[in-house]
Amino acid sequence: MSVRARSILSLAGAAAATALVLTGCGGGEKKADSPDKTEAAATKLAPLPKVAPADVKALAGRWVGTRKDYFFFKPDGTGVWMKDKNTLWSGQAIPESRSKFRFSWQGGDPKTASYWGAEVSADGKKMTFAGTNQTYTKAKA
Repeated sequence: MSVRARSILSLAGAAAATALVLTGCGGGEKKADSPDKTEAAATKLAPLPKVAPADVKALAGRWVGTRKDYFFFKPDGTGVWMKDKNTLWSGQAIPESRSKFRFSWQGGDPKTASYWGAEVSADGKKMTFAGTNQTYTKAKA
């Protein structure tokens, strides 16, 4: 067998293996009384902490991005991320420091997902969203 034929066969094998993984093939039917442990572990989040308005004051308001998207946070820290009338995220900002916040996920506190949060600049005019490393500008009230 030539090297070219062997590499095509290994590529085809890798593609087939990837397709099996992506389609979830591997073990038959799940029983109703045996929940998927991976799924259960992935959805366990800490409860949302009580957030004082003073702790999220730096984040309150509308933050506009260059890609026609924006974040809007109420004084209580609840907020949304919007693009083209679509809600990309909604939830609660959780303070980590005076200028750094993490965002709730699926109604809970991820505690360690620092990539899913934001940091407000010292002058309060810019916010950097860690998820995309995009900078947003505070809109005038």
